Amino acid sequence: MNKIAIIGGTGLASLEGVEIDETKKVDTPYGSPSSALVFGHFGEKKIIFLSRHGNPHTIPPHKINYRANIHALKENGVENIIAVNAVGGITPEMHPERIVVPEQIIDYTHDRNQTFYEDNLNEVTHIDFTNPYSTVLRKQLTETSAISGLNVFVGGVYAATQGPRLETSAEIQKLEKDGCDIVGMTGMPEAALARELDIHYVCLALVVNWAAGKTDEEITMAIIEKHLEDGLGQVKLLLKKFMSSC
Repeated sequence: MNKIAIIGGTGLASLEGVEIDETKKVDTPYGSPSSALVFGHFGEKKIIFLSRHGNPHTIPPHKINYRANIHALKENGVENIIAVNAVGGITPEMHPERIVVPEQIIDYTHDRNQTFYEDNLNEVTHIDFTNPYSTVLRKQLTETSAISGLNVFVGGVYAATQGPRLETSAEIQKLEKDGCDIVGMTGMPEAALARELDIHYVCLALVVNWAAGKTDEEITMAIIEKHLEDGLGQVKLLLKKFMSSC
């Protein structure tokens, strides 16, 4: 497999078996990425890690420079992206600490820079976004999870909301009626920008809380952080197995 990038939290760079080669700050025509790029390798596979919310974690989802992030990865030879996203669970199967490889996404965000195709164009450009995630990467992740015996849900719809606040229970009811299974704040425009630059992109979501109104519990950062910490080990294991087999 060609050079792969993992977008997510800073802790993902500590995958077992990954050796870090260098950390480099880069710039793009769209500004600076969220963080410096961390270059490493797993065996002969070259990997780049990018912390979506910055390092430390200080950039809210609606303020992330998605264009700079994706452009920086493309300019450094990335052809495949695994995007790790913390999400809320809407449908019964999407319980906390469940790993999900969604099939579709619905974009509810607004006022974000959504495209590279807007200025100084020779012609108007439209991308095919029928299937927003790479079928090749989804298949590889699915096969890896099956071989590894990990309890990964393959399928479902990701609702990308604006943030940074969490949703109301009425909003979650609407999302469920729309056919959404999980909800997060960073899935778009990241996926569309990757498609515009011909990068294979897949979402690897970790459910860290029940969405609003799905339980009587208040959603707190303590709950989210606990499920994130407990579930991240399985995400790292899946990533390690994926890189070993692809």
